[in-house]
Amino acid sequence: VQLQASGGGLVQAGGSLRLSCAASGRTISGHAVAWFRQAPGMERRFVAAMPRTGNRDYYTDSVKGRFTISRDNARNTVYLQMNSVRPEDTAVYYCAAGPGVITSSLASHTAYAYWGLGTQVTVSS
Repeated sequence: VQLQASGGGLVQAGGSLRLSCAASGRTISGHAVAWFRQAPGMERRFVAAMPRTGNRDYYTDSVKGRFTISRDNARNTVYLQMNSVRPEDTAVYYCAAGPGVITSSLASHTAYAYWGLGTQVTVSS
């Protein structure tokens, strides 16, 4: 599976951005999918995830109510809608997918087999 993230850019605080992650090589409909982010000098951190089955989604506390993860299996694409962005959301955002990720491991970057290269999101104050 190859993942290609896009949609990053420069946005003002309070604005919105939608990230996309297009998968190729095989379908990710049976995979858990997630977004992580990494700010300069920081470790990669969990943002949002969807398990391979079911409609429930999971978020880190700082983005709850502002970000929404979704997937379009027909397009083999995962999205991250980012609303009311803040300067602290500035980071490189990575999408990830994995066929065997259990619910308790959705927030762990080591659980995912496939990663995109990342897209830069910069939020200006």
